Amino acid sequence: MHVVLVEPEIHYNTGNVGRTCAATGCVLHLIEPLGFSLEDRYLRRAGLDYWLQVMLRVHPSWPAFRAEHATGTFRFFTTRAERRHTQASYGPDDYLVFGRESTGLPQELLERHRDETFRIPMGPGVRSLNLSNAVAVVVYEALRQQGFPGLA
Repeated sequence: MHVVLVEPEIHYNTGNVGRTCAATGCVLHLIEPLGFSLEDRYLRRAGLDYWLQVMLRVHPSWPAFRAEHATGTFRFFTTRAERRHTQASYGPDDYLVFGRESTGLPQELLERHRDETFRIPMGPGVRSLNLSNAVAVVVYEALRQQGFPGLA
């Protein structure tokens, strides 16, 4: 599977997502601009020594990423979706797309892909989960549906 972070802003979150990807065998795609340097020591600290095991791909923009990955099943995650993340049927080559920590995914992107948007249930009064936590919740649900392939 593929985890896609569109313009992530916080190095700690991206480092934690990288660690989740290393633990699960997911490819991590980062869509620029990034809010930090990939050389950032805090990014690597958050990912611990697992950062070297991350299958990382960096793309200059969303259009460049989509041109390179024109086919595939894309799932978009936002607090503004109607359906829960558990209502999606995940496959081994899916792209799980998450937005910026401060603003989420662009509204026009969500509108274009309305049928493939999902949310993680939360209690009232809570705006959102931390990005790295949201990624972990979705990745492990997707892997659970597939029987945790390749994981012990």
